[in-house]
Amino acid sequence: MTRITGRKARLTDVAAAAGVSKATASNVFNRPELVREELRERVLAAARAIGYAGPDPKGRLLSAGRVNAIGVATGEPLSHFFEDPYARAMMKGIAEICDANGVGVSLISATEDEALWNIRSALVDGLILFCLEGADRLIASSRARNLPFVALDLGDTDDTVPAVGVDDVAGARLAARHLAVLGHRHFAVLAMEFSEDGRSGPANPERVRTAAYAPSRDRVIGYLDALADAGLGGAVPIHETTADPASITDALAALFARPEPPTAILAQSDRIAMIALDWLAARGIAVPRDISIVGFDGVPEGALTQPPLTTVRQPIAEIGRRAVEIILDTTGGFRRETLATDLVIRGSTAPPPARKSVSATSALPPAGA
Repeated sequence: MTRITGRKARLTDVAAAAGVSKATASNVFNRPELVREELRERVLAAARAIGYAGPDPKGRLLSAGRVNAIGVATGEPLSHFFEDPYARAMMKGIAEICDANGVGVSLISATEDEALWNIRSALVDGLILFCLEGADRLIASSRARNLPFVALDLGDTDDTVPAVGVDDVAGARLAARHLAVLGHRHFAVLAMEFSEDGRSGPANPERVRTAAYAPSRDRVIGYLDALADAGLGGAVPIHETTADPASITDALAALFARPEPPTAILAQSDRIAMIALDWLAARGIAVPRDISIVGFDGVPEGALTQPPLTTVRQPIAEIGRRAVEIILDTTGGFRRETLATDLVIRGSTAPPPARKSVSATSALPPAGA
């Protein structure tokens, strides 16, 4: 027997080399208990001799009508899954429920139009759309696959898109109200991106109103609603960042160059808040003695910062679990689910410097009033 060159060896070649039927050769690889040991060894020896590596798992899975894997697609580079604290926490939740169901996970990046072939060609049973940057492209490609899919953000997606997420307006209200109750009157917002143009810097109301990314817009709306309810309806500086140290540093430098710097920062993500904490500590600005800061997400790392971060906690693992359940649901049921957030109060918030005597339970209108 000689090794086959010029093309990949096939199962029929193994059968011919071993002098057995194709069915027998197939059983050796797929149902070996049906074949006598002596015959099995002969077929396997023939396979090694001609360079046959075994059945193509892709073909076997496709013939079964299922690949037993879920794709998680994002408009970010694949490194986002490992670098961003929220993404890491979400993937942990997705992986745990997939493990419990014996299902694999495939990470898919679709950062450019031409990269959407990753979605179209991915060997998966369904798709979880993580982050909705480029949402229309991701949704259109997912629909073209005719596979179950679910978005991890309610956002501005239409009502025909299955989705699991949180009420960003309500969550942001919790953060702003907490700081207002503590007695803060001078606020600033460190925002996530409003659009995919890569801009950062001060954001005017029009930039917020026309935001392509609903969570960034809705969290600003929630902050301002709660402050208005507390009788604090003045202009609040909003600085758009790209959630990286450079843009956050620029925003903080601008805020602390103002004649009256803020005493409270509303950060639209824990990642932004944690970078801000490092910047403040490096300049001797004590948190919460000199300034308070509230994040958003509830990632595990937030409990380990100095001081521990007060944050609006999303049920990250539960979002991931329900998304996987929607993909695995063979009944074809349609679901859009909004999960509740809660405020986790830790050491990064306190009354403002001039009002240390103000009680954290000072009277304000009831939430939602």
